[in-house]
Amino acid sequence: MSCKSTKVAPSVDFDHSCSDSVEYLTLNFGPFETVHRWRRLPPCDEFVGARRSKHTVVAYRDAIYVFGGDNGKNMLNDLLRFDVKDCSWCRAFTTGTPPAPRYHHSAVVYGSSMFVFGGYTGDIYSNSNLKNKNDLFEYKFATGQWTEWKVDGSLPVARSAHGATVYSDKLWIFAGYDGNARLNDMWTISLQDRDHACWEEIDQSGEIPPSCCNFPVAVCRNKMFVFSGQSGAKITNNLFQFEFKGHMWTRIPTEHLLRGSPPPPQRRYGHTMVAFDRHLYVFGGAADNTLPNELHCYDVDSQTWEVIQASLDSEMPSGRLFHAAAVIQDAMYIFGGTVDNNVRSGEMYRFQFSSYPKCTLHEDYGKLWENRQFCDVEFILGERQERVLGHIAIVTARCQWLRKKILQAQDRRRQRTKQESSEESDEGAAGGPRDIPAGNRPSGTQPLLEVFIREAEAQPFEVLMQFLYTDKIQYPRRGHVQDVLLIMDVYKLALSFQLSRLEQLCVQYIEASVDLQNVLIVCENANKLQLDQLKEHCLNFVVKESHFNQVIMTKEFEQLSTPLIVEIVRRKQQPPPRMYSDQPVDIGTSLVQDMKAYLEGGGLEFCDIILLLDGHPRPAHQAILAARSSYFEAMFRSFMPEDGQVNISIGEMVPSKQAFESMLRYIYYGDVNMPPEDSLYLFAAPYYYGFSNNRLQAYCKQNLEMNVTVENVLQILEAADKTQALDMKKHCLHIIVHQFIKVGGLLAGALGVCCPLTAAELTL
Repeated sequence: MSCKSTKVAPSVDFDHSCSDSVEYLTLNFGPFETVHRWRRLPPCDEFVGARRSKHTVVAYRDAIYVFGGDNGKNMLNDLLRFDVKDCSWCRAFTTGTPPAPRYHHSAVVYGSSMFVFGGYTGDIYSNSNLKNKNDLFEYKFATGQWTEWKVDGSLPVARSAHGATVYSDKLWIFAGYDGNARLNDMWTISLQDRDHACWEEIDQSGEIPPSCCNFPVAVCRNKMFVFSGQSGAKITNNLFQFEFKGHMWTRIPTEHLLRGSPPPPQRRYGHTMVAFDRHLYVFGGAADNTLPNELHCYDVDSQTWEVIQASLDSEMPSGRLFHAAAVIQDAMYIFGGTVDNNVRSGEMYRFQFSSYPKCTLHEDYGKLWENRQFCDVEFILGERQERVLGHIAIVTARCQWLRKKILQAQDRRRQRTKQESSEESDEGAAGGPRDIPAGNRPSGTQPLLEVFIREAEAQPFEVLMQFLYTDKIQYPRRGHVQDVLLIMDVYKLALSFQLSRLEQLCVQYIEASVDLQNVLIVCENANKLQLDQLKEHCLNFVVKESHFNQVIMTKEFEQLSTPLIVEIVRRKQQPPPRMYSDQPVDIGTSLVQDMKAYLEGGGLEFCDIILLLDGHPRPAHQAILAARSSYFEAMFRSFMPEDGQVNISIGEMVPSKQAFESMLRYIYYGDVNMPPEDSLYLFAAPYYYGFSNNRLQAYCKQNLEMNVTVENVLQILEAADKTQALDMKKHCLHIIVHQFIKVGGLLAGALGVCCPLTAAELTL
């Protein structure tokens, strides 16, 4: 969910020792920084230090430390300090011998020290004595002392423009430039014991990034990430992750990114990347001869990219490269760099992160699929009549083709029930409570609905079902023939079931998986299944100049059907003209969009539970409630009410109808947009209903702290009184007293609406 115009609230953790009352809500009224706001801070004055690029910055406590770099004429080795609370610059106190002037070095913080490794030194003005270094220096923040570590044994080759980070008490160095060639080796050294420290080269495995330089590294979720950089002809915009435990590299795939969704940033070098919470933030750099200033964000959990939309009151930094960035608390600080026309910058910028817990909508529905609890439909597939269980609510929300099949099966069952109970009373034949549509009684009161689908086999159908629940598929091993053929079968089903979003996912996976080893098998299968788009991709792959001779020399080519061989030869001799279509690609609807439409009326005929709010019925869906709430999951599993009706409250308190609808929006599709007064009712809902995390609670707290106004203060006061949120009640009364004239017009009506105690307090 986007929160461009909201503010940052402190993180909120559940307190399981407290009661279900909102009485324990504590708010911090006061100025908070706007989420996603860029702010220009005081630049570095010339009497403190020169403008620069190719330097490093590190964060220690409430200060940013800048070391080295170049000012366009000379290399530097001064150490500057920026106090983030006072927004003031000074030269850091130093003793001892600092590292020689340098740039493209690395700097990290471990304990109460900064460690500087390598870089490029010499006199750039006279072009003399230029060389790379592999020395290691320590700067102690407490004493200001510089000391060089003299390490016995083998050393990493001298380098600059490398990546460095600290993990598990060790400094890790990766890749860089040695003066002649780019590198992709990795070295580590323990920072715990200086007297016994030694460098160790790491034996890397997996998809190791190509040799590269001028790239950033960041550690998130106990893994190290590398994005883009200068790799000669091989420069890409790939993101790689490194497992410290097994020393294994993995390229993060992008095949799951739908067309129309934000792609990864352009390939670039000289950029920064920092980690905060579960996200990586990439800024700046040189991207194909441009200096972009968008801020890209990568979610490590969902493996998706997005471009952060800055708040409207932002002071955006211009594009730049060879700047440096660090994180303090919930903000990123960017300093210096080279801007337009090779000008060095002395600017400092602050960017405010958002730190709400992630939305678990897709994971919650995914667990419902994996656990197969509360299933009410059984799909009987293909000639072998294999059986796959599912949930009517999810399937009918996501797929219109399967929805029709389910409606037909329900109709057949009703007809059978009518025939079997023709001698019984009309009431017995109707089935289920009057408020619930016929044929949709609560789970457990009737057998599973059987739906026959002759077009599908179990394995590809299960992949399709996984998509319906989670909006993605667990990609099998990329390039393995059997796995590619499986996704081709899924693609065939997606076409039959008119699932545009799944079609796109399958095509992107298959096209990315086609290689010299499997292209002919994939091409033949596409020909057999009449998947023209995939067949076209395979034919174009085969006839590429760099592929053709290798492909036609294989045994698989000899075994191809004659018509396909003829088609390949003709394609090579006379390539067809390229066809360009300006028609937009239909990427279908997302899980969030489908569940929103389902809640707003699209799923009414499939409701199987009634929620009673103050006696008023609200039809709903058991499977969805159980997937998102451990409270409902336990209820439906253990003591499902016989009449299919559930009274709604949050502890002792019954929420307003408006707040209850806000809670249903959160349950069905993860929406957190609501009026502030709803937030008071729902603050305790995550704890009471057992949601997966406290995302809703954090939004409620932020919503209240930021959005109490003269226009809504009376409604919030009423909600605060009803929920016994005493500090909010006090805050509202304070606003009313100090804005009495403005509130006066609304006050007369409020006195009759508020409870007697509130009205009495208002008149005081």
